[in-house]
Amino acid sequence: QVQLVESGGGLVQAGDSLRLSCAASGRTASIYRMGWFRQAPGKEREFVAAISWSGDSTYYADSVKGRFTISRDNAKNTVHLQMNRLKPEETAVYYCAAGKTEWARDRRYQYDYWGQGTQVTVSS
Repeated sequence: QVQLVESGGGLVQAGDSLRLSCAASGRTASIYRMGWFRQAPGKEREFVAAISWSGDSTYYADSVKGRFTISRDNAKNTVHLQMNRLKPEETAVYYCAAGKTEWARDRRYQYDYWGQGTQVTVSS
């Protein structure tokens, strides 16, 4: 099993930045890719970004390209999501996920483990 714990959410104003972190523990050797998803009230959970556990490949949703950066801290088994120029419509619960295979990309079903989520609220 893999445990994921997100942190770093909060209330910011439009245009501000926020950095989310996801700490992985347990059988981290089984992880191939880590991803971030978000879910706004009344909406489907959507893909935000993903990074291979080795850190050599990254993927982003078109809506966040150029503003968000996903990175990995090897020593701490932690993945970060740096979010810049945040928009009110990006208010959501942000979830960290871990996938065991290379097929884990931008779909929920491709991921095997999920964190509890952290709330990000962007005021206008």
